[in-house]
Amino acid sequence: MFFRLLWESFRRQRRRKALAGLAILLGTTAVTAMLALATTVGDRIHKELAVYGANIVITPKADLLDVKIGGVDIKPSTGGAYLKASDLPKLKSIFWANNITGVSPELPISLKLADGQQIQATGLWFHHKLANGESSITTGAPVMHPWWKLTGAWPATPGEAVAGAATGLHIGDSLQTGDTTLKITGLVSTGDAMDKRVLLPLETAQRLANLPDAVSRVDVSARTKPEDAFARKDPDTLSPQQHEIWYCRPYANSIAYQIREAIPGAQADQVRRVEQNEGNVLERISGLMWLISAAALLAAGFAVSAAMATAILERQREIGLMRSLGASKGAIAFLFYAETGLLAVFAGAVGYLLGSGLAAWLGASIFAGDGAASVGPVLIPVLLPVVVALALAVAIAGSTPSIRTALEMDPSTILRADA
Repeated sequence: MFFRLLWESFRRQRRRKALAGLAILLGTTAVTAMLALATTVGDRIHKELAVYGANIVITPKADLLDVKIGGVDIKPSTGGAYLKASDLPKLKSIFWANNITGVSPELPISLKLADGQQIQATGLWFHHKLANGESSITTGAPVMHPWWKLTGAWPATPGEAVAGAATGLHIGDSLQTGDTTLKITGLVSTGDAMDKRVLLPLETAQRLANLPDAVSRVDVSARTKPEDAFARKDPDTLSPQQHEIWYCRPYANSIAYQIREAIPGAQADQVRRVEQNEGNVLERISGLMWLISAAALLAAGFAVSAAMATAILERQREIGLMRSLGASKGAIAFLFYAETGLLAVFAGAVGYLLGSGLAAWLGASIFAGDGAASVGPVLIPVLLPVVVALALAVAIAGSTPSIRTALEMDPSTILRADA
């Protein structure tokens, strides 16, 4: 009998059920789209803002020390201190290793050419594989500086180099320095001091400068959590419990702290201009998404409430008859909640499918610069139970006032009114 009543309810009140289902469908579509975007917006914003450069910079800690004798600074102009390139794979062993998306070490040197001319050069990585165990990324200057404009090709062998646009060199030129010949394979426009330098593989620069395994600076790009008051606390002043919480959050400060632990003699600091821009954008976009989701669910709840109120008003005689025949309030309430629940599950599942497609379309439209990767996964399975649960919550919350009002009516009064 229960299932027959359930079936007759959907058959006879198709229009009312369709309106309530449509409200839930639109609400869950909007929520699914916002949640699907929220799961990937951090990576996409990070990629979009990568054009600002690294958000963490590693330098030798000894470079921060002043070396003076008799008031005279005797520290070499090069800084006299270097990091070890062989230590850089340790970046992929820290707690937040998977959040590190780009690494670019530098070694500035001066080259004396065969004709006696001095030229400034910088050793860099070009599409270098940085690995530690199973964790690895392909990184280097082209990855870290996507705004650099290259004509030609990046160096592929130790004997190749690219020249800055302001050096006066051309593709195909050769530079003779000592027993090494460097062939220019490309011209690069960077918009900064690199335009006046020759860029060559890091290993070649180390050999020419007789500085094996040395780097003077490392730019790091990492996905981070927006900075808040807790992020700015000094970790050495925190209690053990607070220190663990701080350490296990992907703040730029905590990632820099872990880098200092992993690499001997390193000083890692966040670049606040990049970090704060990324954090502010993420915070505002996340707030907007939550606002849209809450508004969509609230509107769906009101629509379900209105549809249920009308449906129950039309079924007053049916409710009065069931009550007079001995049906309990719980049984009648269960019948109405079962109708609402079935409607919510179906509309929520369809809303999940439509919302996933909407998220893919929005991702492709908003982050068009990322190419095919901007579309992202069309379906995120973990969101299905979340969306269906939200649909059930909205449907039950919207129908409860109407069901409660119906159950408080006197059945004899209802039946006499219909007589």
